[in-house]
Amino acid sequence: MAGAVRRKIAFPRYAEYHCAFRYIAEQALGVQYILPPPLTRHTMELGAKYSPEFVCTPFKTCLGSMIEALEAGADTLFMTHGLCRLGYYGELLEQILRDLGYQFDFINLSDYDMSKKKDLIKVVRRFNPKVNPARFLTQFMEGARMVEYLDEITAEYYRNCGFDASGGDYKRAYQNFLNDMYTAQNRADVENGYRRARSAMQAVPLDKPERPLRVGIAGEFYTVMDAFSNLELEQKLADMRVEVHRWMNVTNQFMHYKSHRNMRVKIMDLCQYEMGPTAAANIWWAKRCAERNFDGIVHIKSASCTPEIDVMPVLQTISRDYKIPVLYLTYDAQTSDVGLQTRLEAFYDMIDMRKKVL
Repeated sequence: MAGAVRRKIAFPRYAEYHCAFRYIAEQALGVQYILPPPLTRHTMELGAKYSPEFVCTPFKTCLGSMIEALEAGADTLFMTHGLCRLGYYGELLEQILRDLGYQFDFINLSDYDMSKKKDLIKVVRRFNPKVNPARFLTQFMEGARMVEYLDEITAEYYRNCGFDASGGDYKRAYQNFLNDMYTAQNRADVENGYRRARSAMQAVPLDKPERPLRVGIAGEFYTVMDAFSNLELEQKLADMRVEVHRWMNVTNQFMHYKSHRNMRVKIMDLCQYEMGPTAAANIWWAKRCAERNFDGIVHIKSASCTPEIDVMPVLQTISRDYKIPVLYLTYDAQTSDVGLQTRLEAFYDMIDMRKKVL
């Protein structure tokens, strides 16, 4: 791209997946990635200020993060597609931002059929007309591997961090892993960072009972994975010495989904129709947690999320049939950290006493 101006692209801040977004953008596409600032209350308030009143909370978070990305120097925004209202969000987000006076290029993946090779090439060429297809494919797969590592290490972290007997080494190992992923420049950096994280975590002594309290986390795709959006729910539970399990992540939902083709078959006794993008997965996961004798399930959704509202009655059936407590949490722009902590402590006391009695 000698002599050309590199695009400065950004995507709304989402969990820790930006390490892979950055890697794919800069290594595979040859553009500059603008990392949006960490999500804060100001981000949420900024998005809520310009959003339709009854739109779901993730929309407001995305809008606020896009504004912050543009203020940080991004000249190109891109938005993913989705099976719920998320599929329409791109057009609405773009229009709101243009009405606010921002000048930018907008790449909306909902305008393309990403399962078709010709549409995929069109999208890649929009980011960088001079990109090398072979180089892109190789380094895109390296970015995808980073996502798999991120989900694997994150899952292991929340299963074990509450039992760290060292005073903080487990958390430091996880933070070092994230730093390695955010600064990786090639495949060797990715692989070495992953191996260091596994070795460091395995070296930390754990004070873990033979049968710890185990809680399964299910819920709406965005809120269940983004720690800011769910007010650090998983960390709060882990700090109570709970083993936290969450199936819903990018790897399981998109990259390994073919291995779960029989998911709906396994829940036919509970649900015979498709109710939304992650409904079947959440029902399947809740049933699996119940069958594996978990001590409780926490269901997370954003306000106004219709698919997850439909899931709740099915979870009530699972709770009744398997005698497993379910805590339902709904998040909006006004959800308080103190209120969440109180509900989690009450839930913990209940499942802890129940485990001792049983």
